[in-house]
Amino acid sequence: MTTIEDSEMNTFGPELPAMFDGMKLAAVATVLYIIVRCLNLKSTTSPPEIIHQDTLLSRYLFKSCPMLTKEYIPPLLWGKSGHLQTALYGKMGRVNTPTPCGVRKFLPMQDGATASFDLFEARGDHSTGDDITMVICPGIGNHSEKNYIRTFVDHSQQQGYRCAVLNHLGALPNMELTSPRMFTYGCTWEYEAMVSNIKQAFPQTLLIVFLGEKQSNQDRVLCCVTVCQGYSALRAQETFLQWDQCRRLYNFVLADNMKKLILSHRSSLLGLNSSNICDADLGRLYAATSLMQIDDSIMRKFHGYSSLKEYYEKESCVHYMKNVTVPLLLVNSSDDPLVHQSLLDIPRTLAEKMPNVIFVLTQHGGHLGFFEGAVLLPQPLTWMDKVIVQYTNAMCHWEKNLPACQKSSHHDRNSCLQSTVVTQSG
Repeated sequence: MTTIEDSEMNTFGPELPAMFDGMKLAAVATVLYIIVRCLNLKSTTSPPEIIHQDTLLSRYLFKSCPMLTKEYIPPLLWGKSGHLQTALYGKMGRVNTPTPCGVRKFLPMQDGATASFDLFEARGDHSTGDDITMVICPGIGNHSEKNYIRTFVDHSQQQGYRCAVLNHLGALPNMELTSPRMFTYGCTWEYEAMVSNIKQAFPQTLLIVFLGEKQSNQDRVLCCVTVCQGYSALRAQETFLQWDQCRRLYNFVLADNMKKLILSHRSSLLGLNSSNICDADLGRLYAATSLMQIDDSIMRKFHGYSSLKEYYEKESCVHYMKNVTVPLLLVNSSDDPLVHQSLLDIPRTLAEKMPNVIFVLTQHGGHLGFFEGAVLLPQPLTWMDKVIVQYTNAMCHWEKNLPACQKSSHHDRNSCLQSTVVTQSG
């Protein structure tokens, strides 16, 4: 019996180690394949795709703002993954985040709400010698204390810009609501109040903004910039229920964050007079697993919309963008996991039809990431931070060199839009 067993072991013995080695190699190869696919390491870097009409202004911009036409190079090991760009932006913010010193302003609204914005003065003269204010609207639910806003403000201050940053209503953790209403996607009441306040406080300043609905907000506006915009909430809601690019998972995470923010103001939303929110609405909020469910049970009721469709339709900027006449820069990334490719047809079509619009589409960058760096560690300033300031610098010099008669008509142009300089939905 022992002889037979020994014979069998001798027969299979040399083959077993080789078989295990093959399994190890296959496992390693599988892991490496997954890593390469997930990190998109085989993807090549390239300059952004730019959709525009051939005008004197576009020619000037491409010469004065070379970052628009140069290759964007993300960090080698992880920067080609839109998911990692998005996650690192959301969790890490910026490397060595600065802490600019500003003054918080409070603005009483007609419905009893208290809007607020932070004002940061320039740390030096602008290269044109003019007084210029960047009017910044962070992404929905964000505020001036977010790392990416602090980094951008610090960079802008160094370039001679005064910065005004809106704090979305209900977004600041230490500021209670004074009316039963929070921020919504397209409500620009607080932003309009901030713009009006800045105009009164600084009558000589020129503005870099994304424009509000009222024509009076257009005075002294030089240009507009928006980054990673979704353009149409009505179209986006369908894509947010899909598992493609893990959007359904992002939807769940964003909904959970929104839920916590709303519940932190539960007493104000329920206790104040004229509130449209009741205990049953909060009950549905607890059970919500998507942004659409939260919007339907809570957000649309702040403004009395009868349905979710009406809410998304009225609060999307897609209907207003065609009325913009000042120079407008739209920036998106192809690997943004939150903005479906079909939504990018909106800015593409707009840029093809309107001579004042330039649509810039990078291959990498994720949702508001746009980190730059050599191999692993990103640089403190992102490509997005630098390109916005470079573009606005170019526009300021363009305006400075315009004949006086053209400047007058420029400031009287009419336009309507629902967002601001750095409109970000992260």
